[in-house]
Amino acid sequence: MTTFSRSDPHTPGPCARTLHDLQTDNSFAALPSAFYTRLAPRPLTEPRLLHANAEAAALIGLDPAVLHTPEFLAVASGMAPLPGGDTLAAVYSGHQFGVWAGQLGDGRAHLLGEVRGPRGNWELQLKGAGRTPYSRMGDGRAVLRSSVREYLAGEAMAGLGIPTTRALALVVSDDPVLRETVETAAIVTRMSPSFVRFGSFEHWASLRQTDMLQTLADYVIDRHYPECRDAQGEHGALLALLDEVTRRTARLMADWQSVGFCHGVMNTDNMSILGLTLDYGPYGFMDTFQLGHICNHTDTEGRYAWNRQPSVGLWNLYRLAGAFHALGADAEALRGVLDGYETVFTQAFQQRLAAKVGIQQWRSDDEGLLDDLLRLMHNGRADFTLAFRRLALAVRGETQPFLDLFIDRAAAGEWLTRLQARHAADDMPPEARAQAMDRVNPLYVLRNHLAEQAIRAAQQGDPGEIDTLLQLLRNPYVAQAGREAYASLPPDWAAGIEVSCSS
Repeated sequence: MTTFSRSDPHTPGPCARTLHDLQTDNSFAALPSAFYTRLAPRPLTEPRLLHANAEAAALIGLDPAVLHTPEFLAVASGMAPLPGGDTLAAVYSGHQFGVWAGQLGDGRAHLLGEVRGPRGNWELQLKGAGRTPYSRMGDGRAVLRSSVREYLAGEAMAGLGIPTTRALALVVSDDPVLRETVETAAIVTRMSPSFVRFGSFEHWASLRQTDMLQTLADYVIDRHYPECRDAQGEHGALLALLDEVTRRTARLMADWQSVGFCHGVMNTDNMSILGLTLDYGPYGFMDTFQLGHICNHTDTEGRYAWNRQPSVGLWNLYRLAGAFHALGADAEALRGVLDGYETVFTQAFQQRLAAKVGIQQWRSDDEGLLDDLLRLMHNGRADFTLAFRRLALAVRGETQPFLDLFIDRAAAGEWLTRLQARHAADDMPPEARAQAMDRVNPLYVLRNHLAEQAIRAAQQGDPGEIDTLLQLLRNPYVAQAGREAYASLPPDWAAGIEVSCSS
């Protein structure tokens, strides 16, 4: 994970010692007013700062000490605007569970403004800050339970090196919020270079407002993909934009698959135009591996199961391409760009899996070997994270921990023999191979039961479990003494945890 210090040569100057010292930009607010509604958040009652993220503060050049000031609490709780910011809620549309849902938007989020950081710009957004014109009968609030999960998720993904939004602060209150039961309210301060989604483009295409659609495309290209302007031919910049978003999305799907991550609600309004993991709701890192694992209790049809995520990513890209077609881009040219998705995903996934099992260079016959491993893990209900992590122990000559994860140890042993034969084809010492595997196979991931433990502590006003998890998840590949329970098989009660769209 990248961090910044005052000695960092890329840092333009000393850390901002107050919020007023931040350099703001607010480029999204400079778009026409039809893109958003300006409105103030609805502040929490008697808010309390439960946790603040010093590493995220470094991304915007903010002195971590500022996070614990009354000034910061006022902004993070919705009581005061970000100095120099321009508060608004954005409109967008989208497909939800494969069905066109029409107009959506920031129903419980307020964009506070955009800050120029040491290595780029970051938009700051409050999630759970009250109703907006896009709330669709919702209360605009977020509960503590889901807010803790979101706060932890971005940092967990960043620790794994997976593109993601981040979280700066978690503020809580005793304000009641009705979900399945009465819970308490919370607000997460989220950070992203941009919160523009596939659904942002679908919105204007559905309204046939091509002027607004073109304005959005120009904004995204000029702000985030300026190299696309060099593309030749009619609509060259638009095709180049789709190509880059396609590549980023394909690689993101490979990242998710390689760590057993399920997003849970891959609607087009939850897909980032920058290829980031966006909108953490009913997500989950798999414990027991199942090809069709469904992490979202609401997803009764399994549309967003683990093994369907790559194809859903492509389906969503087709919806984005449809919006680009409304600007006049040739349909065949758009399909030609999307045709590259499978190759990019397959190569990226193969590279990641090969590294996880200690193969230096992918060969065509490796596909069968790795397919058999996934099938073996599925049939044997092996733990996803530990199966890959313990392979390094097997390379070191300690095979039993790996075999113990499988119901059919004999079948697992036969596969391990095949892997060892494949390793023999590479000229690499066993310890060097094992170390390389440990660098790509995390020991710690944000399992549901670990998040649940942090939630239960937070409900008692104790942020200690959040601190512990962040310490582990920011460096998930290195074992930490005394933290063995965080890298063990989940307890029996974890099987009863359910997360849904209300999470």
